[in-house]
Amino acid sequence: MKITILGSTGSIGTQTLDVARWQNIEIMGLAAGKNIGLLLEQIKEFKPKMVSCDASKFAELRVLLPTGVELLDSAEIVARERVDLVVAAISGIAGLKPTAAALQAGNDIALANKEAMVVAGDLVWELARENNAQIIPMDSEHSAIFQCLVGEQSDYIDELIITASGGPFRTQPSDLSTVTPEQALKHPNWDMGAKVTIDSSTLFNKGLEVLEAHYLFDIPLDKIKVAVHPQSLIHSFVRFKDGNLKAQIGPHDMRIPINYALNYPARPSVPLEPMPLIGTWELFEVDNKRFPSLNLAYKAGEMAGLAPTALNAADEIAVAAFLDNEIAYTDISKILKGVLDNLENDELTWAGIRACDDWARACANKIIKAIKK
Repeated sequence: MKITILGSTGSIGTQTLDVARWQNIEIMGLAAGKNIGLLLEQIKEFKPKMVSCDASKFAELRVLLPTGVELLDSAEIVARERVDLVVAAISGIAGLKPTAAALQAGNDIALANKEAMVVAGDLVWELARENNAQIIPMDSEHSAIFQCLVGEQSDYIDELIITASGGPFRTQPSDLSTVTPEQALKHPNWDMGAKVTIDSSTLFNKGLEVLEAHYLFDIPLDKIKVAVHPQSLIHSFVRFKDGNLKAQIGPHDMRIPINYALNYPARPSVPLEPMPLIGTWELFEVDNKRFPSLNLAYKAGEMAGLAPTALNAADEIAVAAFLDNEIAYTDISKILKGVLDNLENDELTWAGIRACDDWARACANKIIKAIKK
């Protein structure tokens, strides 16, 4: 089996390489960001034919590459040669272009980049259909739904229920405006990148997952719910019209859904200890007043068009500002709301996505400047 990994030095990328070691999977291409040191270690071990990195690091990487390894743009890597699967794990809107290029080349996708489906779901599916490419969910929640739906008919689905850990601030502190970046980066269960960890703490990440599920599985937004499950062992439920519930359960180890996506429909064994079944499993309703970003994601989905693009761009700017100590934690949702309130929505097109993304970032920065005064 041959795969290419977009985002090889990130959390999902490095765990995908763990699975590649287990299964002796051949790595055809690696695309990274700015972590050239780690990328060079990966190149030495896995010997890909093609690599990519952030444009600002091209010159530095070029002189360090072993002979025979080609340095390309990330979109070129996935289009140069057909592989069995492309792992789309570049975070944020930056992952959209190479994901689209992979589908255009007819490559099947293991999708870990939520934003590609959130901002361009209908367009992404159009590319997949035109090029006979398959999209396999890799996020733990969407992998869970995907597994629960194997062998089922969509007409019998009543609702999807995505679980959320509730993050580090599920009940405390009472005043979230005092939260620091250091506190928000301490997720109780998962080890993720900074942006995703902050999004998880605000439940915005769960909002992205709701929108992704909406487009991935063609389920109306009002049929997709979120439940807080602090133990992060039940990853999602599907409720059927006959009253039955199916759930996918597993440890909070991303290598398990990654292994499933890479080998679907096979289930090869993994060198991990079985998850203990004894313990307390809890489920709670979401406190929407405490976590307003989740409802804003639903609002953007209902607005449709370019609203999810605007919301996603606003969040990228807001989270970066919070991590730089420029705004308070509670200002993140205020910025998201401000951008949606000011959006002149339009239909979804590739050109529209680019223009809306630029506009939303500028609008978010304008709101941040007003907050800082």
